[in-house]
Amino acid sequence: MTTAGVRRQAVTTAVTLTMAGTLGFGVMAPVASAANGPCYDGRCKTTVSAPKTIKVDSRKFGFGRLKFTSITSRSVKMSAADGRLSGSTSPGGTVKFNNLKIWVKSVSGNKAKLQLFPTRH
Repeated sequence: MTTAGVRRQAVTTAVTLTMAGTLGFGVMAPVASAANGPCYDGRCKTTVSAPKTIKVDSRKFGFGRLKFTSITSRSVKMSAADGRLSGSTSPGGTVKFNNLKIWVKSVSGNKAKLQLFPTRH
């Protein structure tokens, strides 16, 4: 085998390992996230009725559970950090707990359509 052949084989091996690592990580990431729930990273659209608890990343937001305690046509009440953070808003409004923003898009009956997204500090 020539020097060029050895180099070509090394490059091919490196590319193959890189692609396997990339594809393997891509396959694993959704599974890990799904185990914690669709809102774990703070990015989701969901519909909830009270009482409901959504798991979020405590290292990222400073609390691990977002609790919805009451939903009426006029307000959605929620808390986090074992009640140390609490708030409410009417449909169309937002509540921010640490660096997680909760937008109450609408309320229909006893269900609220929400969108969660992380913010900067």
